[in-house]
Order: sequence, then C-alpha cells, then structure tokens
Amino acid sequence: MKRSGIAALSIAVLLSVSLAHAGFLDNMMKGLGAPSKQGPDDSTVVSGLKEALSIGTDNAVKNVSRLDGYFGNEIIKILMPEKIQKVADVLRKVGYQKEVDDFILSMNRAAEKAAPMATSYFVGAIKEMSFDDARKILNGGDTAATEFFKRRTSDKIAASFKPVVSSSMNDVGVTKKYKDMMGKYESLPFVDKESLDLDTYVTNKAMDGLFYMVGEEEKKIRTDPAARVTDLLKNVFGK
Repeated sequence: MKRSGIAALSIAVLLSVSLAHAGFLDNMMKGLGAPSKQGPDDSTVVSGLKEALSIGTDNAVKNVSRLDGYFGNEIIKILMPEKIQKVADVLRKVGYQKEVDDFILSMNRAAEKAAPMATSYFVGAIKEMSFDDARKILNGGDTAATEFFKRRTSDKIAASFKPVVSSSMNDVGVTKKYKDMMGKYESLPFVDKESLDLDTYVTNKAMDGLFYMVGEEEKKIRTDPAARVTDLLKNVFGK
C-alpha cells in the first residue's frame, strides 16, 4: 500500500476513535444529570418539592414506627441518657443487666409507638411551602428540604409530640422500668441520687431519629433515580 493510502487510513481510524470518545462523554454527562436548558416552572418545582417531602416523610415515619424501627437501627437507637449512664454502669456490675436492657428497649418502643403522630404535622408544614422556599431547597444541599422543615416545625412538633411520647412511655412501661432501675441503684450504699426528665429526653431523641430518616429519604430522591417514583419527581429532580 502506498504511503498516501496508509496516511488516509490512519486519519480515518483516528477520526472514528475521536467520535466514539465524544459520544461516550456525551452519554456520561447525560448519566450524571447535566442540567437542561429549560428547567421546570415555579408551579412544577413547588409541586415536586411537596411531593418529595410527602413521600420522604411518609417513608420515614413508616420506617421508624415499625417494630425495632428505632431499637433495631444503630444510628437512631435511643441509648441510655448520659446523665444516668453511671447508674447503668453500676447496675450492670452488680447483676442488674436485664433491668438496664429492658429500660433501653422500653424507651425505643415508646418512640416507635409515638412516631406516627408526626405525620399530620409534616403534612401541615408541607402545605405552607412557598415558591421561593422551593427554589432555595431545590438548589440547596442534599438535606435542604429536611433542614427547612426542621427550622419551621420542630417547636410545634415537639410540643405536640411530647404528650404522645409520655403516654406511650406509660403504655410500654418506660416509667415503671425507670423507677425500678433507679430504685435498685438508690438501694445501693454510697451512691448519689439522680433525676431525669424522661419525657423530654425520649421526645428529643425520637425527633432526632425521625428527622435523620427524613433526610435519608430526601438524599435518595435527589441522588437515586430509582427513588423518583413519580413523573413529577423525575421532572423536578431529573431522570
């Protein structure tokens, strides 16, 4: 083959490789969710964010309110209050491990029982989202919607959640187990008495765990196409 023919063939091969490489980059950019030239309008953004929050909060509430929703999740499990950790340590050493374990379990059971009551407050807060709020959330971090939600509703939820937690703790025996545990501790010689507002402690921990799970659901919707289960979510967050 003449040199000119070889050169022409080489150029053709190089062009083919370059075009293939360019096509690969285009597909990769699409896969990464390159922004479209025309995004969704304000109405669609607000509707999409509200739907995302509705789905996320519903999933979160269902996850934490099932059996072992708190107790079986090491990230949100309600542990022994730091204020009485010394009490637990002493009781474990003198043979009261079961009493300590039962108390921890009962706190988590109370949180699991109370969690469904948060749904109505989530729904109310979602309805109040404005166009400006939605745009900021859409352009914010992975948990921007969850953080917005916490800022706007935490106090209201806590005020309404606490009586339910208190009632649930009585139902599942938290208060009795706490008194039993503390009674055994205070019967020991040379120990100081300790006190704790259990209702507030469990309420705060239950809310922390619930909001954490809402944040995890929001991250899924933002980053995992499989979590965008409706056409509206696909339109707002991308396919």
